Amino acid sequence: MVDIQFAWAIGSGVSLNQDLECIIDVVKRVDPSFSAVDPVEIDAHIDIARRAASENGKETFLLSAMRLFALSGNGHTRLIPNDAISVLPLRFVAIGPSVYLTAASNQFAELAPRKLLGVNGVSVKGIEKASASFLAGTPQRQRVIGPLLYAWPAALAHLGVGSVGSHTQYLLQDADASTTTIRVANADTVAASELYPRNEHGKAEPIWNHTGFVEFHHVSAHGAVLKLPSFFDPEERTFPKAIDKAAAWVDAHKDRCLVIDVRGNTGGDFLVTMPLIEAIARNTWSGGCAVVVDKFTFSAAIVFVALLKYRLGSRLTIVGEEMGDCLRFFAEGGLTELPSSGALVRYSTALHDWEAGSVDQTTPPEIARMIVPVRRLDIDRDWFSSPFDAAPQSIVYERLVKDLAHL
Repeated sequence: MVDIQFAWAIGSGVSLNQDLECIIDVVKRVDPSFSAVDPVEIDAHIDIARRAASENGKETFLLSAMRLFALSGNGHTRLIPNDAISVLPLRFVAIGPSVYLTAASNQFAELAPRKLLGVNGVSVKGIEKASASFLAGTPQRQRVIGPLLYAWPAALAHLGVGSVGSHTQYLLQDADASTTTIRVANADTVAASELYPRNEHGKAEPIWNHTGFVEFHHVSAHGAVLKLPSFFDPEERTFPKAIDKAAAWVDAHKDRCLVIDVRGNTGGDFLVTMPLIEAIARNTWSGGCAVVVDKFTFSAAIVFVALLKYRLGSRLTIVGEEMGDCLRFFAEGGLTELPSSGALVRYSTALHDWEAGSVDQTTPPEIARMIVPVRRLDIDRDWFSSPFDAAPQSIVYERLVKDLAHL
């Protein structure tokens, strides 16, 4: 990771104007993903954010900052408001082509799961269109981070979807297509971080209690599943050992259909996964080899899939839905907390171009050595697991392996 020495100093008395100075430093000096954006457009959005900061309207300021960061079109570069705002006690997640209520507190808990059809009389598609300019990255990435807005009253009002009166109204649909309308008091809020993790993984509950970096699932005599929930290991101790164990497990099951599940994997360090990639690539996989992805598959997890595709070619089947980024993006960088609002800025510092296989002066040498021209990652089979499907994970995997056996 590049060591960035930011140009701001944080004093004892802070204001939203100091937050703005931090943001301007990232946009104009630190983050190369803004290099292709018209400086006039950047300055216009900075002026909007400055007016909001001067009026001390925190939520309006955060929304203007989100729009400013979204100009880069880069999924790793964004304003993350989760730690700085309160939302209604409802967790919405984009799963497949729809948005679902997956969890809720107090009196609404028994309603989950339900498909969300509209908010305050406006359809989900209408809200997605209205919110696109506030959200970072590709359309799929926007669908990952966007559902937070459905539970944030200030954002709904900013988008023209605000409530009339003191309640927000939601139209929900159950598995039998029956609809339910609920009204939630705008004053009945919780900290957004309780329901919306900053690295959104797309699981029903905000806390995803996966059992480690590698999970082994024996499905049948013909198929085996390797689940990789995350590549992020701050201590850099457990992850390498888990990958070595996974590589040995792969070698021991080369006579089966291998399914690798990286749904919900938001990234980390793909370099550590290279022994596993080598193990997968050196086997012929007479039973077939597939990787399962979703819109929450992001960053280093996409690179993992790209390297598998580059090594295996047509021997790899990609199952699921379009992932959360394209093959050319800016990453590395890091997170910094804004001194007044408490929101987080996710900034980028380095080019990754797995589409053309090119690098520039920002690409770290250890990454540049690995860059290859993958060109494109097409989904070979559309598939997602509906929240209405109550089948255990083992059954879902078994169905998937049987389906893949007929490819």
